[in-house]
Amino acid sequence: MSADLLTVANLSARYDRVEVLHGVSLTVGPGEFVCVIGANTAGKSTLLRAISRLVPRATGSIAFRGQDLMRMPAHRVPALGIAHVPEGRHVFPDMSVEDNLLAGAFSCRGDPAIPARMEEVFALFPRLRERRSQRAGSMSGGEQQMVAVGRALMLAPRLLMLDEPSHGLAPMVVEELHAALVTIHARGTAILLVEQNTQLALSVATRGVVLESGRVALEGSAAALRDDPRVREAYLGL
Repeated sequence: MSADLLTVANLSARYDRVEVLHGVSLTVGPGEFVCVIGANTAGKSTLLRAISRLVPRATGSIAFRGQDLMRMPAHRVPALGIAHVPEGRHVFPDMSVEDNLLAGAFSCRGDPAIPARMEEVFALFPRLRERRSQRAGSMSGGEQQMVAVGRALMLAPRLLMLDEPSHGLAPMVVEELHAALVTIHARGTAILLVEQNTQLALSVATRGVVLESGRVALEGSAAALRDDPRVREAYLGL
């Protein structure tokens, strides 16, 4: 049995007749922080969606803690310990911050640890405590992203997957959000981060994967990728 938490092997995925991923393989170890970088059309979001079983036309293999995800419907994936924060946040706009957070714990409802998890989210994002009764749709983009991440954390995930969490946010909010991800990782949660901001992604992750046109072009430690002339030229503008 693999010691990896997540193992993706020879994964191909398509929308209708358009194949987006072509034989992608990657792993995430327990407690590891892996980032996936690449251009807008590289297939990064499709990769996360395929892991969450939201892309039905996929072949290859995806295993999480030894369980075959390819045979599993999407609604069963969160209960395994996989939390997915999609691009665009997708909070429930007419629900309060607190109710949005509780929605994240739906698959483990009844767990006596849920109040403690909410306190952990509020400690990580103090503004959410201040606005716990506010409608999520009335908050700023940065605050909504905090709600989306906090909602995912309410699952107490073994693997937290985030899709472009810094997109469209002010630089100060981006720094605050990524500092929170470092804290989450330090607590032992594995993270798979898709991020357009390559410099930021490689500064917080321990290992990286470069996708190009739906294929793995490069992979290695974050430090090695930062120093790779191909990455520096194509993604860091150096």
